[in-house]
This record gives sequence, C-alpha cells and structure tokens, in this order.
Amino acid sequence: MQNTLKLTNVSYTYYTATGETKALDLLSFSVKKGEFIAIVGPSGCGKSTLLNLIAGLLTPTTGQILLDNKPLGEFYEPIGYMLQKDQLLEWRTIYRNLTLGLEIQKRVTRENLDHIEHLLKSYGLYDFRNAYPRQLSGGMRQRAALIRTLALSPQILLLDEPFSALDYQTRLNVSDDIGTIIKEREITAILVTHDLSEAISMADRIIVLGTRPASIKKIVPIELTVPGKRTPANARNAKEFPEYFNLIWKEINHV
Repeated sequence: MQNTLKLTNVSYTYYTATGETKALDLLSFSVKKGEFIAIVGPSGCGKSTLLNLIAGLLTPTTGQILLDNKPLGEFYEPIGYMLQKDQLLEWRTIYRNLTLGLEIQKRVTRENLDHIEHLLKSYGLYDFRNAYPRQLSGGMRQRAALIRTLALSPQILLLDEPFSALDYQTRLNVSDDIGTIIKEREITAILVTHDLSEAISMADRIIVLGTRPASIKKIVPIELTVPGKRTPANARNAKEFPEYFNLIWKEINHV
C-alpha cells in the first residue's frame, strides 16, 4: 500500500510583534492510502496547527509535506476539511449548501451533481435536500457537512474535532455513522480529537503528541478484536479497548 501523505521533519513557529512561539517540532510520519489516523495530545499542543499545515493553509517553517511524493502545492484541491462547526449557510437549502464548493471551484457538472444526489440517497438526507439547516438535527447537519466535503472528491479528509459541538449521545451516533462512511469509501482520513475513546474506536493508528512545541511521543497501531465488520460502535466493546485507553492516557498525562 503506497504512502499517500508524508511529513518529514516538519516544524512550525508563530511570529508576532512580541516574539515567536514554536508550535511543532520536527514531526515525521506517513499516512497510507485508505488509512484512518487519529492525532491526540494535551490541549494547545498544536494539533489544529498540524491539520492546517496538511491542508496547505500554513507553510512549514522547516521540513516538507508530500502528497504522492509531490509537494502539496502541485495538487488542485486534493484535501477536504471538516471543522468543529458544520458551517452550513442558514439561507441556503441543504442541497444548495452541498453544491457550494462546486460553485466556488467552478466544477458544477452533471457528473458532480449526480454524485451529490447519490450521496444524499446513500446517507439518508435525500428527503431533506430542500430543507434549511435550522430544520435539521445536529447529527444530520454534520452528515450534510460530510457530504458537502465528499462532493469535491478529496484525496484526504481532515477532521478537526467534528463532533465536539454535539451532545454525548448524538456524538456517539454521528461518529459511528461518519466513521463507517469513511471506512466504506476507503477515504484516507486524519482526525484531531480530545476524546481518546473516539480516537481508539475510529482509527487504524493513533499519533500521540507531547506538550508545545509538540513532537511525536508515540505512534500506536490499533488492533481490536470485534465480531464481524469493525465499526466505531462495536470497537468500543473490544477486549483490547481499555488497554489502549490506559496506554494513551498515560502517554498524554506523563504517568
């Protein structure tokens, strides 16, 4: 399986009028095609900064980020980004929210619109395509936000605490729903989360970052014994789950 994404000695420093703050320090790791990676670490350690670098919103101070062995800048919109809030526009219908990215990129073609129709039908939102965001539950809004991102056929999907605004029960259901969609479509995904259970239940590997300036403390492959197909929901019942939780919690909290 080829490496889709490769970071080599990536560091990032914020510069302000009052000085400089080093956020990330010499991070190196690879993400394989179709792999689901979770990134965890102490609050404020630079997890979201790392996603912004991978998204191309920031440029590394040192090091390089390659996608299929080429610099990110050589690709056209290969990366999708889901944020903490769904960012749906309240004055546009769900369908018109889903076409927004295509409109901005001037990619409104019959093929791409058919793709959106297929996603709406596949993930239970077709009957709500003419509704407005305020008429949907929090979970449905996040599913719409995912479809909006998938409509652009991203090569990599970045998720920055995408379920944190939801109540606990909805968060469990939506993370299971979206995690299953990502696995079924074999999408390469990188999730930033403070929720260790969420990370363990969804990821193939977990990258544990230390305090700022963040470096990689440990990379933990996740292998869970579950009956049938692994989903985030049934992964939480795996016998190995508590062991992984304790291991990662101790890494983060220096126990």
